[in-house]
Amino acid sequence: MAPAKLAPTVTLADGREMPVIGLGTYTPGGQSGAKDEHGVGEVERAVMDALDTGYRHIDAALVYANEDEVGRGVRAKIAEGVVRRQDLFICTKLWNNAHRPDLVEAACRQSLANLGLDYVDLYLMHWPTAFAEGGELVPKGPDGKVLFSDVDILDTYRAMEGLVDKGLVRSLGVSNFNSAQLERVLGACSVRPVVNQVECHPLFSQRKMLALCARHGVRVVAYRPFGGKADALLEDKTIAAVGVRHGKAPGQVILRYLIQIGANPIPKSVTKSRIQQNFDIFDFELTEKDMAIMDGLNQNRRACLLLDAAAHPEYPFAIDF
Repeated sequence: MAPAKLAPTVTLADGREMPVIGLGTYTPGGQSGAKDEHGVGEVERAVMDALDTGYRHIDAALVYANEDEVGRGVRAKIAEGVVRRQDLFICTKLWNNAHRPDLVEAACRQSLANLGLDYVDLYLMHWPTAFAEGGELVPKGPDGKVLFSDVDILDTYRAMEGLVDKGLVRSLGVSNFNSAQLERVLGACSVRPVVNQVECHPLFSQRKMLALCARHGVRVVAYRPFGGKADALLEDKTIAAVGVRHGKAPGQVILRYLIQIGANPIPKSVTKSRIQQNFDIFDFELTEKDMAIMDGLNQNRRACLLLDAAAHPEYPFAIDF
């Protein structure tokens, strides 16, 4: 039942291979979505459809509240013989309320239990902004403002390094880190971060971050590759015109663009046809002229701001990049 083709891979700084495209599993509000007549949730079904299509990179996070569905989809396809665990690249993330070093391992083990896996291939610090520790994912005071913790990102990252030693994770990375935060970790770590997962799309092409990461051997994983809801990139006439020349849909042009600038997109979808369409991007390349047109769309416009954390000392978007 192996698919006709798999995505190309890139070699990470630690020698491991990561597919250049993955399935994003974030759903608005942390909802897993409705179940079908067989009791299969939409995220679980999306993961199974993706694995049938040829995806081998699945991006998850504890805060998405659907790691259990991701895990069921993965385990179902392993049981069917469609994939082997060693052929998959599964990523999940440490949430902000578990940055304190003594909480990191328990948080990772909770994600592994949710996923039903013995290890993940990549574990990311989801944000550099530590929230107050406890059961609430987004703890708030009486005034409605998010409560912060003063845990240093280096202390959190060093605790994450211990997860590698214990075999719970294979590779480490960060997410939503700005240039200064990334370089601070790189200058003090014993296990180098191999990925910085950031928002990246034609309206926010992250050229400076891509160049910095390339210099340090860090791979950029691009979330929200189609921008925010208000961006309407999938209906953009300029992108559509590029697609017409290649017989491709706007979404396929966007994903191809991101790969060609050196990013690994992780588009999310729970629609089988869209999941398949997003994967069908390896039979064409954008020309230099196409790339110049796509570059011209950049507005340095970020869609994901995490404004609840804007007052945190480590809020990442207070500097240029």
